[in-house]
Amino acid sequence: MARNSRREADTTSSLVGIITASDPHLRDQALDAFCRSTSLDQLLDECARLESFRKRCENLYQRVRALFFLYAIHRFHIPGKLHRSRGTLVPFEGFSHLLKRRFEEAIQTFLEAQANGGPSEGLSSALAAAYHDLGFQTLADQVRRSVRSVRGNQWIFRIGHPADHPLRVRKELRLPDHDRILREQTPVRMDLSHSGWSDIFFLGMDFPEGARVLNVSINLAVHGRDPQPLPPVEAYLRVIDEPVLKLASVDLGASATIENLAEVFDFAKDYLGLLKAALIASGIVPPGVEGSGQSLEELLAKIVAPGFGLELVSNVHNIPKGSRLAVSTSLLASLITVCMRATGQASSL
Repeated sequence: MARNSRREADTTSSLVGIITASDPHLRDQALDAFCRSTSLDQLLDECARLESFRKRCENLYQRVRALFFLYAIHRFHIPGKLHRSRGTLVPFEGFSHLLKRRFEEAIQTFLEAQANGGPSEGLSSALAAAYHDLGFQTLADQVRRSVRSVRGNQWIFRIGHPADHPLRVRKELRLPDHDRILREQTPVRMDLSHSGWSDIFFLGMDFPEGARVLNVSINLAVHGRDPQPLPPVEAYLRVIDEPVLKLASVDLGASATIENLAEVFDFAKDYLGLLKAALIASGIVPPGVEGSGQSLEELLAKIVAPGFGLELVSNVHNIPKGSRLAVSTSLLASLITVCMRATGQASSL
């Protein structure tokens, strides 16, 4: 009975109606246009209904859209409608949850504070941060589940000790010749339809009509300077005579020498997150060893040879940020490919 009453309440929500509409003219309305003409009390009521809706919605696209609606409302619209006298403080408990990436707990704490003391700019800012990060965590969790569901990927989540690692660097790269460098070149993607991420497969499953895009792979050249277009993304891998992982991004001017497994999973430490992600996704450093306390040197001894390690280098040629050429995606694909080629997961070196 209670569930039915909640569903009936949701049908009176304008924003839930927009999210769930089958008519594109209704579904594709701009949130900003709705919020500008809505009072503060109406917005808070809509937020409560969106919160209820996103918790029980089974459609991934609709759930994520509800989260980003909530983020945008709290970030851009509620603060401008508040009276200056309203100043409910952000509870420390919620802030602690936010820092620990416990977004559901943080949201619950912030909403309780809002219910007790009223809305405030601080609370809306905190809620916006929590909803924003929860939206991306929801997408990441779906990717993780999708990857784990593929039988060929399941082994990388089960490896917890270097002794169990099945991969070996190909013998051609382990010969005593330090000039043996494996190279991968990758084009970039031009999205002719400006899909705005709607072609991401796990959103496309729930919103297939929004995933109709037209992409082309392109090489690049400077007219009048370069003799011919070439793939602008490159990845290199070689064996080195140190039991470490050396990572470098030529275009970013960043480099690091990794001596323990924990550093591989620390994506916030530097600008080498894509290189670390490639090592994990390719299985060289399986995600199952995270937090295991095992030795990177022992892992490299198993994969390469005792006393040896790997150097992984990336380079993106003269593409500015914000180019909309999916450079990060192409770079990650290039890095994963060169790692898989090096460990015999591709048919040819």
